[in-house]
Amino acid sequence: MPDELSLGQAAAALGVSVDTLRRWDRKGRIRTTRDARNRRLVPASEIRRLSTRPIRHQTGTERSARNRFDGVVRSVECDGVMALVEIEAGPFLVTAAITRDSVDELGLAAGVHATAVVKATSVMIERGSLA
Repeated sequence: MPDELSLGQAAAALGVSVDTLRRWDRKGRIRTTRDARNRRLVPASEIRRLSTRPIRHQTGTERSARNRFDGVVRSVECDGVMALVEIEAGPFLVTAAITRDSVDELGLAAGVHATAVVKATSVMIERGSLA
């Protein structure tokens, strides 16, 4: 997050309208500064102070996928044009169905370091015990 956000960026981060932020500023509920063109800026510290939402982790890349599992390829099974690649990422095993061409282009084989990047529109959550 930048050190200072525009009013629109701050409103989006807090899940409120720009008008709400202007009212908060007039009432002293939020601290703002002004830029050279007299536009309001909101310090990131104010966003953290007022935010009820947890701060999401950053991707660390220019991609939008946030779920990244660094690990080592455990196995590659090719059949026709498709392949199954299993990556051991710490205590997790991630299996991806990708094309055989991708396996060849990436040089994937057992023992190779790789990262599984997950951008899913459907993620299932199962509640279980911590036994």
